[in-house]
Amino acid sequence: MLGGVAIVTGGGSGIGRDCTLAYAYEGVRAIIVADIDVDAAQSSADESRKLAIHQDFEAIAFHVDVSSETSVNDMVSAATKRYGRLDYLVNSAGIGVQNPAEIASSSVDELDRFHNVNVKGTFLCVKAATRVMQGQERRVIQGRTGPLDVGRGSIINLGSCNSFMATAYITQYTVAKHAVLGLTRNAALDNAKYGIRVNAVCPSWVDTPMIDRAIEGDKSLKSHIDSVVPLGRIASPEDVSNVVMFLSSDKSSYVTGVGLIVDGGATLTVHT
Repeated sequence: MLGGVAIVTGGGSGIGRDCTLAYAYEGVRAIIVADIDVDAAQSSADESRKLAIHQDFEAIAFHVDVSSETSVNDMVSAATKRYGRLDYLVNSAGIGVQNPAEIASSSVDELDRFHNVNVKGTFLCVKAATRVMQGQERRVIQGRTGPLDVGRGSIINLGSCNSFMATAYITQYTVAKHAVLGLTRNAALDNAKYGIRVNAVCPSWVDTPMIDRAIEGDKSLKSHIDSVVPLGRIASPEDVSNVVMFLSSDKSSYVTGVGLIVDGGATLTVHT
């Protein structure tokens, strides 16, 4: 059982929602379900209570705009004031491409939008969380061969296969996801001495509302995904949240600074 306290940004839908449910199922004490859509966050919080195994489990919906430092700081303060510590942070808040285009005709406004939410938002959340985690007690658990130091906290950022490669017509997305991986690596280096692990989960196509909208705009996309993914299907949100749970757990106590690709083997077939 994981225990501890988690914050999940973007917890109202998609991968963030499934991470919320997974944390409840894996036994955290409390979750702050943070989203710019607080009604969606509340729905996830309500659903998580049905799956929770910790006898004192709490789930609280919280409105957050991750592009605002004040809003992010308020979110982290709310968690620590109520529960005294923060053990896990999942940065799942993000946006998708609305107007695919070649770089010559790409919108600077959309590039700025991606930077503010996907990059700056992740940076602000990591900054606020590590500031808290650095000052809290290290957790030591009993391992198979003796005491195991699992540190002061685990942070998981949502990268993408596009953290490692490029896809035509979505420059702004590729730039943002490369930046998230770079941020993850630097934050891991900066915080290793404090026992704070920082990693990124980097999926390809995942069956979320964001991908559903893309498929609605291109009916051939679903069959294309199934054909190019060696495992033969699109990822479910649970496929991704399972990896997030691994990176949150003592099973990954010596893992930091990695971008873990979760793509059914898709990038094995791509040459860039």
